[in-house]
Amino acid sequence: MRREETVDHNIKAAWHAISRMYNQQASKHDITTSIGFVLLNIHSDQGTPATKIAPLMGLEARSLTRMLKTMEEKKLIYREPDPLDKRSVRIFLTAMGKRKKEVSRETVLLFNNKVRELVPESKLKIFFEVMTEINQLASAGMAEMQKV
Repeated sequence: MRREETVDHNIKAAWHAISRMYNQQASKHDITTSIGFVLLNIHSDQGTPATKIAPLMGLEARSLTRMLKTMEEKKLIYREPDPLDKRSVRIFLTAMGKRKKEVSRETVLLFNNKVRELVPESKLKIFFEVMTEINQLASAGMAEMQKV
């Protein structure tokens, strides 16, 4: 099987193209795609518990910790103890963080709307069904794949 015929190659190639496109836009606003996605996962008014962000994004906690430190240095976020659980920390957006979140949101919406203009809804429905099945298979791991 040639590389171009494999599912994983096509998913990875598409994600790299999307990521490059998002990074080009993000760099115009002095952020990265990753920072933009973190901003999108922080509630604009109530903040978000730090422990909830990594799972929402499929990140390791270590990776998120470094990113949050960078975001704090860039004055995009600040941390406060959770009022209900003092052991927990909530992440809040600064005014600049809210502006960058809006830029990120608009960029994602623009891309998704463009895809929806070009790809018929019937094909998107099948795409989402296929991606769900692939994700479930990959999440099950190699032991489960060998049973299939």
